Amino acid sequence: MPARRTIGVDLGGTKLLAGAVDQALGVHHRAQRTVTGLDQRALLDVAVDVVAEVRASAGAEVAAVGFGLPCLIDRRTGIALMGINTPLADIAFADVMTERLGLPVFVENDGNAAAIAEHRAGAARGVSEAVILTIGTGIGGGLILRGEPYLGAIGAAAELGHIVIDYHGPKCQGNCPNHGCVEVYASGTALAVEARRLAAELPDSGLAQAQRAGRELAGPLITELAHDGDAAATEAISLIGSRLGIAMASLVNIFNPQVIVIGGGVIAAGELLLAPARAAVTERTLAAVHADLRIVPARFGVEAGMIGAAAIAFDGLEAADR
Repeated sequence: MPARRTIGVDLGGTKLLAGAVDQALGVHHRAQRTVTGLDQRALLDVAVDVVAEVRASAGAEVAAVGFGLPCLIDRRTGIALMGINTPLADIAFADVMTERLGLPVFVENDGNAAAIAEHRAGAARGVSEAVILTIGTGIGGGLILRGEPYLGAIGAAAELGHIVIDYHGPKCQGNCPNHGCVEVYASGTALAVEARRLAAELPDSGLAQAQRAGRELAGPLITELAHDGDAAATEAISLIGSRLGIAMASLVNIFNPQVIVIGGGVIAAGELLLAPARAAVTERTLAAVHADLRIVPARFGVEAGMIGAAAIAFDGLEAADR
């Protein structure tokens, strides 16, 4: 009989990705939904639906579900306090979903979930100090310090997308009260903003031609055009990478990590994003601190949060058995 599996669910500001995962972190079935614009009730309904689909196709017993949520989670109470780019607020998410799904449910911040996956079996495996950034609608973050996830006093640490890189900057997106956060400058949302600006300034560019053809200037298309050699699309990605590197420089000087792992949808740009980020880090950090630093793409790409959420569910089951 096949070994039991858990379902990992990564909830983002735009998409929800779920998969059945085994204990070796292999994925056996995937499902995806668009969640843009949904209110909290509708979002919960979509989560129930996608878990049901994956469970039916898992090919083995599903023992629990793990959710990676883009919000602050109070580990003392289990309350999902607030999402920056989602409608989640003041909800005992695990309790509600356990009742609706009839399975044990475990929750963690989505950046922490991605960090756990990459540390256990991905690009941060074997290191004791790592920073993980996930670049999508917003910017999620996770920290591995002394070989363990660092969660902070109540579980709300590593909101790395809200490092301020320009205190005169624009209001941050979503529910963040701050101004000039790296999220407003270097997220997938910011990439689309810069692409639209460059399309207006450069009417002969591939970006402008795509926009006139009615195509949405979002991350996948911008990346495609950049890989095809469009200078405007390449400039947009390079600008995002440089801004990201400015925030990363602060993280390097504070935490002295061995590796920074970049995941999320925007990492599809690869070296077009990473090279300018590395250059900014080298320029802005102490030489001894960045000398042996690696800045690399996530091994699990956009699935890191999903796989980490499934790993958290396995951890929860093991803790309950003890």
